[in-house]
Order: sequence, then structure tokens, then C-alpha cells
Amino acid sequence: MGKETGFLELDRKDRTYADPKERLTHYKEFVIPHEEGALKAQASRCMNCGIPYCHNGCPVNNIIPDWNHLVYEGDWKNALEVLHSTNNFPEFTGRICPAPCEASCTLNIVDQPVTIKSIECAIVDKGWQEGWIVPQVPEKRTGKTVAVVGSGPAGMAAAQQLARAGHSVTLFEKNDRLGGLLRYGIPDFKLEKDTINRRLMQMQAEGVVLKESTEVGVHVSVDSLRENFDAIVLAGGAEEPRQLTIPGAELPGVRLAMEFLTQQNKRNAGDDELRAAPRGTLSAKGKHVIVIGGGDTGSDCVGTSNRQGAASVTQIEIMPKPPEKEDKALTWPDWPLKLRTSTSHDEGCERDWAINAKRVIGKDGQVTGLECVRVEWVNGKMQEMAGTEFTLKADLILLAMGFVGPRKQGLLDQAGVELDARGNVFADTFSYRTSDPQIFACGDMRRGQSLVVWAIREGRQAARAVDEALMGASQLPR
Repeated sequence: MGKETGFLELDRKDRTYADPKERLTHYKEFVIPHEEGALKAQASRCMNCGIPYCHNGCPVNNIIPDWNHLVYEGDWKNALEVLHSTNNFPEFTGRICPAPCEASCTLNIVDQPVTIKSIECAIVDKGWQEGWIVPQVPEKRTGKTVAVVGSGPAGMAAAQQLARAGHSVTLFEKNDRLGGLLRYGIPDFKLEKDTINRRLMQMQAEGVVLKESTEVGVHVSVDSLRENFDAIVLAGGAEEPRQLTIPGAELPGVRLAMEFLTQQNKRNAGDDELRAAPRGTLSAKGKHVIVIGGGDTGSDCVGTSNRQGAASVTQIEIMPKPPEKEDKALTWPDWPLKLRTSTSHDEGCERDWAINAKRVIGKDGQVTGLECVRVEWVNGKMQEMAGTEFTLKADLILLAMGFVGPRKQGLLDQAGVELDARGNVFADTFSYRTSDPQIFACGDMRRGQSLVVWAIREGRQAARAVDEALMGASQLPR
């Protein structure tokens, strides 16, 4: 695969970014892609290792060495075909996936993994530019109908695969635009929304009926889906946020990260302020912002706050600071716990770890600060450290502490399906069937909060399971 001595001749060289001062003036993507020659050179570094651990590192099991080799040879169209054989939406993962494949790359043992994510993104972007990506309309229809509830990456993948198998698919979305977390949870500077729109147009041409502003469990009942569809796929995500249960958390300046991010994405889409912010404008402009939560959502709040003109941004995390470099002998080829600094952090942010929020301070109904204490972790248990209390100045506190599972009101209450111990919809990873044999579940609604790439995998696998259940056999890949 690639050039057998390529990894010896060339160092890793990834995509670069626009200068932070420039990119903070807009909400567009700011990655500077490689020229084609440089991409071929980077693809040549794929070293024909005996066991390609990148396959296992990638949740959708991308056939990475094969399309690296095809890029090296300049055969981009076949590279796109191989890429699409395992991933419906590589333009999503090529932009926002944390690339566990690169962590598993054999060359990561010496911190020089192949630039898999950049090459993946370049392949699919070239496919769109050249007009190679077209609707795949099935030759015949099965007469079976499927309702997919939730239009995030799991729902989109399931709907597209089922439509290509010949079923009549309707994709339901409660929001005013389709795309789920991709649409309203991920900032435009990481994923511009035309990237989603063109896939939705492809899916429509393949026969998927798109129904936005239609919440199952509110606008249409689960029983009506049972009556009108042969199968139902629940792909609604894990939307129930973890709450901050400390004194003062009820103040209006303490808000959920997803509300903050959604408002800005709606503004970027052209919505007026009444439509973008029905509960009132949420802006970081001129404010001292505290982001509670050290994950990707917290990082997205940092980048958005800086673009809105925050006076300062501080991100705190309750867990200890991870090591800057992992111990490869202990972790490789698994995903390592280590310090990760995002492009949003590079744009300006104070970060602190092992911090527990104790009380929100307010005056005249407005947030003015956050009382905190330092903690240490002993045998997996958190202990506050006496004498380490301090107060951070704050006008706006954004909660990015993760999600505890799917919302139960409406959809799941009406469906009546069994839940697992964590409150997710119970279904295995082979049949994807819930306790109701007509209803299937996939993505974060089934597995809990996870990555977009895992959602795509589960959507694809659930589609095959539904196809098998309806037809007795399936030609769809797992």
C-alpha cells in the first residue's frame, strides 16, 4: 500500500489553519487543505503494515490502506468508491471526527501517523467537485415502509441505506431544519451546513421523504407510525443534558451549551432574532464567560464565545488534567487519554482542571461570579481540597457537562420500549431491535452520548437489521 519506503522518506504534514485573528471575524470553516501533490505524498506514507490497526480504530471500519493507495496512484474516483463503501458521509467525519484511526495507525507509535482524516476529507470533497457523487436510486421498490425518527447522523445513515435497499422511507425531524446535532450542535466554523444540505438533496432524490418540524410524540403519535409503517427506527440522540445542581444555578445567566450553540447556528442560517432566540438573545459579547465541561461541546462554546466578542473565556473541568503525551507502550493502538488542545482553545481561552463548581454568585438577578474549589481524585473518588476555594468572575456560565441519555417525554413515553440501566433505549448491536419487535433503535439514543462516526456506524448496521427483518435477507453491508 502506498510507497513502501514513503514513511521513511516523508514526515507527517497535516492541513493547516487560517490565522486565529482572521478566523475569529467569521463563522466559516478555516482549514487550509493540501494541494493534490502533497496529498499523494502523504498517502504514500501508508506503510503496508502487516495488521492495519487503523481498521479497528475506525468505528465504521474504513478500508483506509486501500484508499490511501488509490490516492497515491491518483485514482481518486475509485478511492471515493472504497471510502463510500463503509461511510455514507465522509465529509462529516473528515471534518469533525477526532480520528481514532490515526491513534491506531502503526506510525503513531513514533508520533507520525498517516494523515488519514485529511485524506478522507480530500477524497470526498473532490468527489463533490467533480460531480461523482450522485443519487443511488434503487432499481426496484420493496413495497415496505420505514419511519426513521431523528435526522442526525444515525438517522440520516439509516434512512439512506434503507432507501437504497428499495424501501419507502420517511425521515422525521422535530426541528425546523434537518441534521440533528450536525445542524445545531456543531458550529459552522467546524462544519458549514451546505455540507449537510447537499446530502439531504441526494437522499431526497433517492426517495427519502423529509419531514422537518414534525416531532413524533407531539405532532404525530407513535401509534400512528405503528399503523402506517412496517418498521420504526428510533435515532433521536441523547439530548437530556446533565444539569448543574448548585445554589444559584437557576439564575438566567446560567444556560445550557446547546441553547447557546443553536442560537448562533440559526443566526448564521439567516434566521431573525425572534426565531433564533425565542427565549431571549444569548450572547457572550463583552462578557466574562465560564464554560463548565472540558469536552468538544465546551470547546465549541469557547470558539463561539470568542467570535461573539467575549471579554474573557475560562473553561473548567472536574477531572484531572490529562498527560500531554500518552505512554504508547500502555495505550497503543487504543484511543489514549491525553491533553487535547482544539483550534478554539488556540483562539484564546484560560483552562483549568480538577475544579468543582460550588455556588453561582448573583446580584440583582444577574450572574457575577462562580465559587469553586479544587479537588483531587483518590481511588476514583473525588475529594475537595480544604483551603483551595476561589471565585471566578462571570457574567455568563455555559453548561457543557455532557448528556445523560435520550429525553423520555413524548416519543419514548409513547413508544413504551424497554430502557437499559443508563436510561438509553435497550437494543443489541446485531438486531438493533427494541422490546417492541416493530421498533428498532440506533445511535446515541441506544448507546448514549458518543461520536458522529459511531452514529453513522449504528445507523448503517440498524438499516441492515431492519432490511433483514422486513425481507428475510439483506444485501446491505454492516
